[in-house]
Parts: sequence; structure tokens; C-alpha cells
Amino acid sequence: MDKLILHEDPVSGNCYKIRLTAALLGIRMERVEYDIMKGETRTPEFLAHINPVGRIPVLQVGQRFLPESNAACCYLGEGSALVPGDRFGRADMLRWMFFEQYHHEPNVATVRYWLTMVGTDALSELQRSMIPGKRLAGEAALQQMEDHLSLHDWFVGDAASLADIALFAYTHVAGEGGFDLGLYPHVGAWIARVRALPKFVPMRD
Repeated sequence: MDKLILHEDPVSGNCYKIRLTAALLGIRMERVEYDIMKGETRTPEFLAHINPVGRIPVLQVGQRFLPESNAACCYLGEGSALVPGDRFGRADMLRWMFFEQYHHEPNVATVRYWLTMVGTDALSELQRSMIPGKRLAGEAALQQMEDHLSLHDWFVGDAASLADIALFAYTHVAGEGGFDLGLYPHVGAWIARVRALPKFVPMRD
């Protein structure tokens, strides 16, 4: 395998997905950290050589660069037990990963970022006005997860998959955005199952 380098911010759930996938699979990976609050992903060098849109994570594979967290997880997980072996299972895994990016992350992760990293006082009037709507949408996403997990231990099949990793990253820190995980006991039990996986690593190591 080509040398792997993760360009990341360690407090980002999107970056953590990739680290957790690699850890669970025993894949070695170098890490280069950036502080997005200091504009370190907006420098001319980063834009020219890492990602022209100035965002992380980026998984560097040899001399090639792969942005988008779930795409990087799929690259690492291909052919492993984290990807279902049957066609429908793989599609269902992707369904939950798309759900994470379209319904979960834009709400749960965004509110967490605004409140804990930017700070309420630094938010624009527009951003502050958006918080109630994003909170409602985030709660709806968590409830959809709760409903599914009331019937299943994992999101796809009978074992952990990339769908679980993608959803775990921002769900387990949702409380930092003011979401009450106590309202979702099956989500809480699932979080414990993910943490119990062999080779699990925490977000902040």
C-alpha cells in the first residue's frame, strides 16, 4: 500500500472517522495537524498542494490526495470486515453514510462547532438565528438513529461497518452541542458497543 498521511484537525469528527477506521483495521498512517481556527488550511501552500478548497480531512495516498471523510473511510475499508460482503449490504452502508453527511453532520456537527469552537459571541446574527432549526433537524436525525437501533445492534447487518464509524464520530460528542443523548438510550447503548470494539481509539488521544 502507498504511504498514507492524514491531513487533519484532531478535534474534527470528520477527521476522527478516518483515524478510527484505520485504527480498527490496524492500518498505519502518519498525521499532519492543522488548526482551522488559525486559518492553517487556507494558506497558499495548502491550497496549492493539499486541497484547493481549503478543507480537511484529506487522506494523502502516496502522491495523490483524497478529500471527503467518507470517501477516505471507503478507501481504507475496501475489502475489510467493515464493508458488507453482499451487494445490498454495501448499498445500505452507503445509505447511512449519505444520511450522516446530509442530515446528521450539517446539524449535529455544525451546532457543536459553532458553540464549542467559534463561541456564541463570535457567531453572526444569521448563524445564531439558524441554531434552533439545526437543533430540531439534529434531534430528528438522532431520533431516526434511535428508532433503527431499537431493533438492531448495528446500522447494517450484525456487525460494525463504516456506517457505524461515520455516525459515531459526531454522535458521541453531540452533547458538546447541547444535544441530550440521554433521550436516546439505544443510541447510548450503541455508542458503548462501538467503544468496546477491538483496537478502538478515542477522538482525543
